[in-house]
Amino acid sequence: MNKFSRDQAAGLRNLVSLRPDSSVRVITVTGGAKGIGKTEVTVNLAAALAEKGKRVLLIDENACPNNICTRLGLKARFDLIHVIQQDRRLDQVILQGAENLYVLSAQKGIHVLSRLDMTGQKRLVKSFSQISELIDVILIDTAMEGGTHVLPLSLASEQVLVVISGSAVSLTGAYALIKIMSKEYAKKHFLVFVNKAETKLAAQTVFENFSRVVRKYLEITPEFAGFTEIDEKIFQSNRLCRPVLGLFPGSHAGNNFRLLADNVLYAPGTDYFEGMVEGFMQRLIHTSHLSMAI
Repeated sequence: MNKFSRDQAAGLRNLVSLRPDSSVRVITVTGGAKGIGKTEVTVNLAAALAEKGKRVLLIDENACPNNICTRLGLKARFDLIHVIQQDRRLDQVILQGAENLYVLSAQKGIHVLSRLDMTGQKRLVKSFSQISELIDVILIDTAMEGGTHVLPLSLASEQVLVVISGSAVSLTGAYALIKIMSKEYAKKHFLVFVNKAETKLAAQTVFENFSRVVRKYLEITPEFAGFTEIDEKIFQSNRLCRPVLGLFPGSHAGNNFRLLADNVLYAPGTDYFEGMVEGFMQRLIHTSHLSMAI
C-alpha cells in the first residue's frame, strides 16, 4: 500500500528542511460527503500538530453547530466578514483555543473575497501580515454543501487532505473533487485519510480500491495519510468538545492522528508556496472567483 511509516516520515525531514523558515504550511481538509467526520479529523490533526509545537490557525468555512468552534467548546461572535468590513481587527476575530490552537470563523467572509476592490484586497492582506510571525500551519475545514469554496481554498493551499469512508457516496464525491482539481486546474498531489473504518484491514482495502480507480482514470497517485477506526473514545471526546489526543493521549485514535500529523508534515508530494500567512491570503483572493457546488 502507498503509505509511509514513522521511520519513513522521519527520513523525509531533510526534504522539509529545504523549505524557507518563514514559509507557512497551508492544508485544506475536504471530503466527498457529509457525515464522514471531516471536522473531527481537522480538529484532531490540529491538536496533533500543536502537540508537536506547531502554532496552528484553523480557518472554518462551516456554519454553527457543525463547525470547529463547536467541536472545541468555543463560541465565535465574529467572522472574517467583520475584518473585511473594518468592524473588527483580525486579532479581535481570531479565537484562542488550547495551547498553540487558534480559530478563525470565515463562513461569511470567504464568500465575499471575489468582490473586494484593490483597496479592500490590500487592506485584508495587510491584516494577515500582522499575524505571520505567530502562525506555522494553516488548516482549513471546508464546507460540504451549498456554495462551498473548496475549490479556491484547495488551489490556494499547498496540500489537500481528502477524508473518505467506505460509503459509496463518500468515495464518489471524493473522486469528483480530485477529478475537477486535477483535470481542470492541474492539482496533482492529494493526501487521503480513511475515517471511521471498521478495522485496519478495512481501511487499507478502502484506500487501495479508491487509489486504484484514481490512478487508472485520473493518472493521479494519492498518498495514504492514515486512518482511524470506529472508536468510542472519539465519540466521547466529541461530546465533551475536546480533541481525543487531549482526553485520551495514549489511545489508538490519538496515536493515529499523531501519525497523520507526521504524514502531513513530511509528505513528499506537496505544492510548495514560499511566503507567510499574507501570501496565502493573496492566493485565496486570486482564486476566490472559482466555485464548486456540491
